[in-house]
Amino acid sequence: MATLPHKGGPTDAVEAPSATKPPSADLREVNRSLPRLESHAKVTGSAEYIHHLRIPGMLCGKIARSSVAHGRIVRIDTTAAMNVEGVHAIITAEDIRTLIPDPYYGPAFHDQPILALGKVRHVGEPVAVVLAENAHVAEAAADLISVEYDPLEPVFDEVAAAKPGAPIIHDMLRPAGTFPDLKYLKGRSGTNVALDAHVRRGDLEKGFAESDRVFEHIFHNGKVIHAPFEPMVTVAEITGPNTLTIHTASQSPSFVRTEVSRLLGWPENRVRVRTAFLGGGYGAKLYIKLEALVAACALLVRKPVRIALTMEEQFYTITKHGATVRIKTGVKKNGKMIAREVETYWNTGAYSDIGPRVTQKSGFTAAGPYDIENVALDNYCVYTNEPPAGALRGFGISQVVWAYECQADIIAHELGIDPIEFRRRNILHDGRPHATGTIMTDVHLDEVLDQLVSRMDWHRPFERGSGEIRRGRGVAIGIKACIAPTSSVALLNIHGDGSCGIFCGTVDMGQASDTAMAQIAAEVLGIPAEAVRVVHPDTDVTPYDMATLGSRSTYHMGNAVKIAAENARSQLLQIAETALGTTAEELECKEGAVISPSGARMSFGEVMGARFAMQAGNIIGFGSFTSPYQKPDAATGQSPKITPFWMLGGVGAEIEVDTETGRIRVTKLVNVGDVGRAVNPEVAETQLTGAGIMQLGFTLFEEMIFNDGQVVNASFADYKVPGMLDIPQEITADLVEIPHQHGPFGAKGIGETGMFSVSPAIGNALYDAIGVRITEMPLTPERVLRAIRQAEKRPFGSER
Repeated sequence: MATLPHKGGPTDAVEAPSATKPPSADLREVNRSLPRLESHAKVTGSAEYIHHLRIPGMLCGKIARSSVAHGRIVRIDTTAAMNVEGVHAIITAEDIRTLIPDPYYGPAFHDQPILALGKVRHVGEPVAVVLAENAHVAEAAADLISVEYDPLEPVFDEVAAAKPGAPIIHDMLRPAGTFPDLKYLKGRSGTNVALDAHVRRGDLEKGFAESDRVFEHIFHNGKVIHAPFEPMVTVAEITGPNTLTIHTASQSPSFVRTEVSRLLGWPENRVRVRTAFLGGGYGAKLYIKLEALVAACALLVRKPVRIALTMEEQFYTITKHGATVRIKTGVKKNGKMIAREVETYWNTGAYSDIGPRVTQKSGFTAAGPYDIENVALDNYCVYTNEPPAGALRGFGISQVVWAYECQADIIAHELGIDPIEFRRRNILHDGRPHATGTIMTDVHLDEVLDQLVSRMDWHRPFERGSGEIRRGRGVAIGIKACIAPTSSVALLNIHGDGSCGIFCGTVDMGQASDTAMAQIAAEVLGIPAEAVRVVHPDTDVTPYDMATLGSRSTYHMGNAVKIAAENARSQLLQIAETALGTTAEELECKEGAVISPSGARMSFGEVMGARFAMQAGNIIGFGSFTSPYQKPDAATGQSPKITPFWMLGGVGAEIEVDTETGRIRVTKLVNVGDVGRAVNPEVAETQLTGAGIMQLGFTLFEEMIFNDGQVVNASFADYKVPGMLDIPQEITADLVEIPHQHGPFGAKGIGETGMFSVSPAIGNALYDAIGVRITEMPLTPERVLRAIRQAEKRPFGSER
């Protein structure tokens, strides 16, 4: 049975360091565990999801998709499909172009057509859409669309695609220019490399020359999918002579409005984008997915249109980046790393999506959370003829942590140094420069390691098993930079009766952001969080937010909400000072009232009445927050401010390995995260645990299997996500709480912190158990058994 204790759990024999448990007596709402505000609505089934939305007169769309990985479109025959009773219309790229002459979109490059135009670049690419009153009719008709292709040579491997002479997937790259950190992208032709990003620090050759040992390895990650249980879904309707409303399950409604407006050539005030609760996202529902296509269809047929993807279709829509990482490290005899070279190729698929940002942001952390004087990091975002890859709960960090933390254990074992001690000798501390030149602040890696040692009982004797079942344990730590620069804007409305509402663009997709924002506002105003209503993103109502991604919301939107609440509180106090006969500076907000030093008090409603002479009016608090950032040097990657905060996490794992089947069973998983200050400790612990379970699946068995670009396991019957029997018997989440100096009440993001160290911790435990090192994920029974047999020089499978 899984256990989720913060304290009092089965592994609490050793008290956690006191530095991780600061007193918070001055806080009432922040640092308080309370049930999520939407709990009742979700349990009773009254919570709104776009997937449930139906509009009178709505048409349902089904997509006809490419059957080849790379080819020119010769002819699209829709005759048979149009003869199906109930079909209203069939839309192709040429129809789209009558509305949008240049129908290409994307957050980094404008490289993805709304429907395939001229050629297809991956199996499953949308080619045409059938619209009918019934989804089953539309699906049957879509299957009848015949497309003739002139095949082109495909390329699937990211390293091969980056080499000269590889088949070119895009003739010309056109940078989108939307985000400040990607504005340096340039148009290029004759290459599959969408972006190359480099970091240089120190003298690499000198560092390797002075090293006593040099280690070099190559690590691989395959592609996986996000698998949110609410599929991608969008409904679009014309809501007036000049306006369009898009209802969509999106993590980035502000971006959707911006991009759809650009495509249509409309001002943003003619496009409304709204969302509701999301049944999971994990990065899959970022930027444009279905929205441009559904909007175009609705405008062409002048009727509401809905498209919802099946689970199989989502395999062809967005994935996690596969990656090949070559890592070379020079070390002194005492275990101090003094030189590191990393070369990473990121498989961004047929369209870049946000792959260039994944490449850049994760690439510059590839030296790890370590103080290494001489560093060279080279990262390449590479087009292939596989489905597009984008953000997946970590923005590529888990791919590089898999490499540098597995190699950390290799080095430690070779030098005879305890893995924990090896990390302690090398970790970055406050005041030291990161590989990018940014001086580290608010980093607490020692405390993370202390928690791991405590929870893992690291220095106790460990029973390693015998016979067929072998046991091992491993640890890993990692670091991630929060994305910058980004902006969040919030409004806080105090109504005439004194009740409070927050208007912000952060999307609650299960991470309890509504609750966190209510707690932050409530802390400022001196009211219970349960009394605060959070209005869900609607671009006609809620102000701009860059997106709900990259663990940025608590820090960015949390700061914006805090500023808005402070602004509203200031206005309340200014109104109350006359009625209470004192100055605003002497008043405080507490228990839903304004209180004077003498004890006199006015409820918020009474304050509003004093201002408007009746229950009327509003006080609007405004808050805007943009994270600090300085663009890195193009040649060296150096920047004095590369990120507003660092995410730090560590994982310890104990496993059992059946040496006859290769099956791994994780028996204990300890997940430690530096959260600054937890706004809601219970939710923060659950975030760590949920992230750990998700990455457990990616580590042990989740993998997209391709055959000439076709995904052969594109269903939950064949692609397995973790079930209850896969969860470790003992699983704990622990918070390192040392307030961040710039976070709202000391808080920072945690949604991805529990992901990135899981895989190398399990990989290191595997080596500890059987003495075999596997460098490719996932660690499937077949892969493990093959490695065991190869180590024993015994034949395996077809090798017999």
